[in-house]
Amino acid sequence: MAQARSSRKKSAPAVVKAPPPERIARGGGLAASTPGTTLASLRENAGARPKRTRVGRGHGSGMVKTGGEGGKGQTVRSGGGKGPAFEGGQTPWARRLPHKRGYSQKARDIGHFRTTFAVVNLASLADWDVTLEVSPESLVAKRLISKAPDGIKILGGNKSGKTLPSGLRFRDLVFSASAREALTAAGAVLGDDEAAAAQASGSRAQRREP
Repeated sequence: MAQARSSRKKSAPAVVKAPPPERIARGGGLAASTPGTTLASLRENAGARPKRTRVGRGHGSGMVKTGGEGGKGQTVRSGGGKGPAFEGGQTPWARRLPHKRGYSQKARDIGHFRTTFAVVNLASLADWDVTLEVSPESLVAKRLISKAPDGIKILGGNKSGKTLPSGLRFRDLVFSASAREALTAAGAVLGDDEAAAAQASGSRAQRREP
């Protein structure tokens, strides 16, 4: 009888274990699974009505005393606070050093103290008419430059297949070393670039005058 009962027992179904979930490596997560997604870029779903931030409702919220407005006085002003060179009131490092007397004004803003030249490469003069003098006025008339705040400088940039015409005449221009060498080899007549430099410095002085 016992054997009959045991024969009638139904065998239990085999339990199929689900595969373990994939483990996220350290430093992974949402940003690693979805490229370009960060916590800062997450937004509420369309139509969601998230709970607003309530100021002054308990210290656990972190929005109690100043309510996210910062301190009073210097710290709450736009641009307030101390700069990176502030050392608590003692003489800063930049003023403790035994600096030499005087500084180069070329390190200051370009508009007032640096020399700004309009540049023209030698390749632009390949088709220049030899009978016409190369001067600031003629360069502006030919639209090779639009304006020359402190003068015009000729640079030695040239292109393959372009040659300089011989006998060019220059006036009131400044030349780079390579441009001077190439023009001298082509038989050009160079003006006095020192006078052009002096003229440029004079124009800068006039701009600085109130």
